[in-house]
Amino acid sequence: MSALGHYLEEEGIATVAIALIRPQAENTKPPRALWVPFELGRPFGPPRDAAFQKRVLLAAMRMLVEGGRPVRIVDFPDDDPRARPDPAWRPPFTPAPAANGLAESLASRLKAEVSLLQRAQQRWMVQHGRSTVGLSGLEISEAARYVADWLRGKAQPSPRDGFSAPLTLRFAVDDLKAYCLAVEPTTRRLAVERDSDRRRALRPARRTPDAG
Repeated sequence: MSALGHYLEEEGIATVAIALIRPQAENTKPPRALWVPFELGRPFGPPRDAAFQKRVLLAAMRMLVEGGRPVRIVDFPDDDPRARPDPAWRPPFTPAPAANGLAESLASRLKAEVSLLQRAQQRWMVQHGRSTVGLSGLEISEAARYVADWLRGKAQPSPRDGFSAPLTLRFAVDDLKAYCLAVEPTTRRLAVERDSDRRRALRPARRTPDAG
């Protein structure tokens, strides 16, 4: 895209690129580039945040009228708001597994957490009508089981034709990451609901007068 930008500029068309990797932009030297500190695949920032994405777009558009050096890279000043730690967020509770060794413990906790997040994932699916999970072609429980086996040191053959075992492992990890990121906004609400249910369960039953 940097080289294409120079060709377009020679024809009198001003260009600006959105760069997610600053060293790459420095090496390819586009005419203008706005570097953004966001996750790969999200050049305008977090999804479903139109106000923030508009700020990124306007920052890029301003570079078209500001002039400057033939090769100019400007840093966007703000991080993705979702990347900031949320002190109120807590991960779902997972019972301590009866496991020996770090690898076995990690594998057990992984499978337990995926199971506990299922309700939040279903709610996310109902709300959005789509899923970001599916790169591996495995059900999420199967992806968790596949990764857990690798954590235990049990290298597994790929369950998919045409995919090597390392590639399937990579895609399974990507699916688990997408699964957890998608349900994160709902886990706090579910935690509040669980806490309310717990308080109701612990509340003493109201006594009623004996009949007669």
